[in-house]
Amino acid sequence: MTAFHYHRGTLFVEGVDVHSIAEQYGTPCYVYSRAALIAAYDGYRAALADRDALICYAVKANANLAILSLFARLGSGFDIVSGGELARVLAAGGQPGTVVFSGVGKRVEEIRAALTAGIYCFNVESEAELARIEDIAHALNARAPIAIRVNPDIDAGTHPYISTGLKRNKFGIPLPQAEALYRRIHSSPHLEIKGIACHIGSQLLDPAPAAEAAARIADLANRLCAAGIRLQHLDLGGGLGISYRDEHAPSPVEFMRPILAAIAGRTEKLLIEPGRSLVGAAGMLLSRVEYLKFGAERDFAIVDAAMNDLMRPALYDAYHDIIPGHRRSDPAREFDIVGPVCESGDFLGLARPLAIAAGDLLAVTSAGAYGMAMSSNYNSRPRAAEVMVDGSLTHLVRERETIAQLFANEHSLPY
Repeated sequence: MTAFHYHRGTLFVEGVDVHSIAEQYGTPCYVYSRAALIAAYDGYRAALADRDALICYAVKANANLAILSLFARLGSGFDIVSGGELARVLAAGGQPGTVVFSGVGKRVEEIRAALTAGIYCFNVESEAELARIEDIAHALNARAPIAIRVNPDIDAGTHPYISTGLKRNKFGIPLPQAEALYRRIHSSPHLEIKGIACHIGSQLLDPAPAAEAAARIADLANRLCAAGIRLQHLDLGGGLGISYRDEHAPSPVEFMRPILAAIAGRTEKLLIEPGRSLVGAAGMLLSRVEYLKFGAERDFAIVDAAMNDLMRPALYDAYHDIIPGHRRSDPAREFDIVGPVCESGDFLGLARPLAIAAGDLLAVTSAGAYGMAMSSNYNSRPRAAEVMVDGSLTHLVRERETIAQLFANEHSLPY
């Protein structure tokens, strides 16, 4: 039995039907399956069973404390891109010594906090950032652990907004410059070389580009070792995609096989940074139909979730399957599934054949990654609740925001 399934026509998450979730917690709400999260993590453990490796969950995909604490208990490390994500990891019980700090714009206070906490490594994205980290480490009388994020100029074959490994992208340092930069780090008393990092993009369905990037990283590692520069790890990033529609998403074992072959014989620890593939399929956005609106050219199902709750369709024209909370026997009709936000781009799905009525529940599937994490308060809409299902139990892991919380930190002018 899968985590999300129908029983007698009603949609269940593990052992709980969605109508009871909606009745208890309201809609819209994000719903996650604990079993699905564990199964996804176990897939990576199986793929790396014969390798000295550290799985560093990419916190940006979904930063809920319940998810972070679950992965921490499973032994995960964490890939972060902000001081706020570091604080979340520590609050959830994550070990700072398993944290990798990526991102192109690390601020002074973020670097200082990460050094003080004792993170495992900074993935450095520019020479200017390297100089800043070195200065802060000097001021703290510390040595900053460093890996250069190398940009291998490889087309990941994914959406342009989530491609990160081409030389036109903002991420990383070009491969030809990296070797000289490592030599400079090697001579610094305030920098410690940990390894090499690389990440070419997200929602990857073909492992070939990632394997090619791994081979280029292995070549660089060979040159560095020949120059007497010792590496402790190779960080090959994440990016494995999931199936949103009819794509074939390889398993972690299938995806990692050619990547591991590209670095065969190397003894450094392997770091990987999966995000979407750990949480994406483990979550859904539960929404209720407010109105059905029948037009001259299109019919609309107006629901209580909107682009502020799930930005991906409006931002990337991303597809999410949308399924009913209860299957009706009526004939299906094509609807655009739209929200109440005052934008024509406020849609969750277009031209979806559904048999539905006002008041019905709809579930937007594969929404566990970059759903709640990218949500906003646009149109002064409170952000949704988040619920974790564990067998027959449900846990509220994020309370729904209130209207008062939307402007609690604002101040009127005194006149």
